[in-house]
Amino acid sequence: MTLKTLLTAAVLSAAASPAFAADVELWRLDCGAIAVNDLSQFSDTFSYAGKKKVLTDSCYLIRHDASYMIWDTGLPAALLNAPQPADAPMAPTLARTLPDQLKEIGVDVAKIETVGISHYHFDHVGQAADFPTAKLMIGAADMDAFKADPLPFGAQPDLVKPWLDGKAPVETVAGDKDIFGDGSVVMLATPGHTPGSHALLVRLAKKGPVLLSGDVVHFEEQFETSGVPPFNTDRAETLASMDRLQKIARSLKATLVVQHDADDIAKLPAFPKSAQ
Repeated sequence: MTLKTLLTAAVLSAAASPAFAADVELWRLDCGAIAVNDLSQFSDTFSYAGKKKVLTDSCYLIRHDASYMIWDTGLPAALLNAPQPADAPMAPTLARTLPDQLKEIGVDVAKIETVGISHYHFDHVGQAADFPTAKLMIGAADMDAFKADPLPFGAQPDLVKPWLDGKAPVETVAGDKDIFGDGSVVMLATPGHTPGSHALLVRLAKKGPVLLSGDVVHFEEQFETSGVPPFNTDRAETLASMDRLQKIARSLKATLVVQHDADDIAKLPAFPKSAQ
């Protein structure tokens, strides 16, 4: 058994049996909406020809005792109140910024110690630079993507400039990562959409385990149809990650939240309420 296998097993063991019961709270934040006027972009098997769908762009605030973490940072603030033309293949818009929502619940931007990113696409790192002193946690392969030439689809390095410039701390993650060391918040390796993609497991005392999907899928139906977008970086890894996430959800009896699915995010309380 390799060292990597042993470390991954240790992380999953901690996730299944937390070392202690931290006080954990979870808020669902609105980080935009994307009108997809050509849904065929989300299947490489021609499943959605002629169909449309509005995807939500959700972010999450996690309080672990006195520490605050943001999971994904949504669309860039430059898209605030952007129009959504019907002839655009995808039309993103933002109704509220992250700092505005945090202010509503009395959380100062400076309190955010960690920004966890599911993957490098612009609709997940859009407002990261609003937290320029926080530690960025991102898949190692995805951090490398910001430095690639040419840049891969959806990567905009300017959105993570504080970390690329070395002005803020970065922790690149290979495999799974127990963020607080007690199994309560765990990044789960789910490559395929991008090489360093991650989902997030959050264990709550009342709600129970919650799995935040990242972009393993974009809507629930893709689990049933094995729908893989053609812009994913690896088809086989995508299918394996879909399978892994569903099996973890069953094993832990977790609430699985597909972050881009408007019906799925409704499994969590609407802001400003939180889940505990």
